[in-house]
Amino acid sequence: MAGLPGEIAIGHVRYSTAGSKGATAIRDVQPFFGEFSMGGCAIAHNGNLTNAAALRRELIERGSIFQSSSDSECIIHLMARSIQKTLAERIKDALRACEGAFSVVAMTRTKLIGVRDPLGVRPLVLGRIGDHGWALSSETCALDIVGAELVREIEPGEMVVIEGNKVHSSRPFAPAPSRFCIFEQVYFSRPDSIIGGRSVYETRRQIGVELAREAPVEADLVCPVPDSGTPAAIGYAAESGIPFGLGITRNQYMGRTFIEPTEQIRNMGVRLKLNVNRALIKGKRVVLVDDSVVRGTTSRKIKDMILEAGAAEVHFRIASPPTAWPCFYGVDTPERSKLLAATMSEEEMRAWIGVDSLRFISLDGLYRAAGEAAGRDPKAPKFCDACFSGEYPVAPSDKIAEGFEMKAAE
Repeated sequence: MAGLPGEIAIGHVRYSTAGSKGATAIRDVQPFFGEFSMGGCAIAHNGNLTNAAALRRELIERGSIFQSSSDSECIIHLMARSIQKTLAERIKDALRACEGAFSVVAMTRTKLIGVRDPLGVRPLVLGRIGDHGWALSSETCALDIVGAELVREIEPGEMVVIEGNKVHSSRPFAPAPSRFCIFEQVYFSRPDSIIGGRSVYETRRQIGVELAREAPVEADLVCPVPDSGTPAAIGYAAESGIPFGLGITRNQYMGRTFIEPTEQIRNMGVRLKLNVNRALIKGKRVVLVDDSVVRGTTSRKIKDMILEAGAAEVHFRIASPPTAWPCFYGVDTPERSKLLAATMSEEEMRAWIGVDSLRFISLDGLYRAAGEAAGRDPKAPKFCDACFSGEYPVAPSDKIAEGFEMKAAE
């Protein structure tokens, strides 16, 4: 870092939800850079453009030459096609043509720019470093690491342009009701981050409380599937009165298993990632609290490990509703046919995983845990919960063109 010239920088931690995932993925590493008549601009994007394939076809037909397979590169080409006089206006022009979820940071020689899509599906926050520095980040925990103070969240549909010591705000898009991704609350955000003025940890702990109320069970031990299940397990134990114990230890040097590319690697990853505390588990009726069930293969492996350690019973409690629909906005869930909840009932999933009981938190319970006391308003839900409800706030036009069938209106 010390060797980098200049006063402005942007970066991106790649999590491939679109584009290549193999050896050619280096081409998709962000930021993307474009040289325009008024200067250079670099952009990095969190989320997914749901009309990227259509945009790409149109841009290629008009002469654009793509260097990557990433949906984010469309933004640079759209900027090149714009006739606006400033880079900031060209970014606005480009993003107005984009559908889906996008939190974007961009950089010119003199400006740092941040934009959220009209629904605010993905997070973006503004921080202050001392008297003269500014920072944009997808999570507040990153501000803590660099010693920045949280100023506020960038609002849905807002664009901020930071130049010198001033922050200019504008609204490039038509107003729309906010639909922040509720899976950020369940799993994706770090527990030490703040979302909507509320601690992610506290929301996850409250999910456990709601889950204990909705799905009680007689047991001897509440055990989290680390690390994402830990806050919910703490809440479940506190509400149920069942002792909390760390019956599974996580290897801190392994990554996430649900996004590994093959089932063989995922299965091996579970054994490398998690190990059971046999002395604590043996002879106990165990409540395992996990954040979600996607394909179900990881849940089966964890159940096997717990039973091999001598558990008398295994009860799964899941801190999210059944994941029955794929996400097209930036979470790399698989196609619908590979989602366990898309093809099985809750009882069928219980039998397939092989546990004594399996219960998921309700969608209303999840909303209550996230601060909505009345639960989910079906006419105007506050969050994007498409992966649970099948109700997509932005139609995934590319996927529909490929044959994806939306949930029928009720």
